[in-house]
Amino acid sequence: MQNWCDGYPGKPFVALIDKTDPNCPYRDEWVLFPWEGAKRSEDDSIVGTLTNRINEAGAPFLANDNIAAFLQGGELDLLQEEVARRAEHFLRGLVIDIDNDHNTVGTAKRVAKMYLREVFKGRYLPPPSVTDFPNAKGLDEMYMTGPITVRSACSHHFVPIVGRCWIGIIPGERVIGLSKFNRIVEWVASRPQIQEELVMQIADFIEEQIQPRGLAVVVEATHLCMTWRGVREPMEAKMTTNVMRGAFRDKPEARAEFMTLVAKG
Repeated sequence: MQNWCDGYPGKPFVALIDKTDPNCPYRDEWVLFPWEGAKRSEDDSIVGTLTNRINEAGAPFLANDNIAAFLQGGELDLLQEEVARRAEHFLRGLVIDIDNDHNTVGTAKRVAKMYLREVFKGRYLPPPSVTDFPNAKGLDEMYMTGPITVRSACSHHFVPIVGRCWIGIIPGERVIGLSKFNRIVEWVASRPQIQEELVMQIADFIEEQIQPRGLAVVVEATHLCMTWRGVREPMEAKMTTNVMRGAFRDKPEARAEFMTLVAKG
């Protein structure tokens, strides 16, 4: 029986147990063992390897955390293959005949690729390269970029969050090119999120890069977990969140100027 388990890890099976130990709960009877080999296969899988590696480092791996530092060469490919296998179980759990349904043959592989390489790539890819430059002219006035497209997913239901982002900067000693803000927003948004934390993570990353004297981030987005399901609000229903730091927090006139520009779209 042990050899059979090793050959088919994670598969349920029925066995006739013949035990003389009085403490054994199964004696001379047929018993269904559901997923008896599952833990062994989990520990040996790429998911188990990554989980153990992250735990040993004492690092978090919440839905909107980036774990790129713990991925080694070729492991993202292995993870994609593992997610595809698990997605097959999910589809079968929905009672979909993925073996014969021409519409869902290959869906598990497509879903795995979509999540790891596109929708949630901000979890698995390193941060974008951000080259900063000296603020040679000593610019001390606000500049703003936006709207930047936001494409994310609700961490509660894994359905889309789609919206726009505006970023205001009162520079310190360093500045970055405008396109870098778009790359930062895309990287942070491409993972399961809640909007309240999304704006904070965008602000944190920018602040770490250039330490501006003032930083403002506004995100306005539609959540399909509220429009496509649940209360089914009209698509016009939106959520707006903002983070104000430095001069934007301390100087009402700077904040008002930024919000006026945001309102103009």
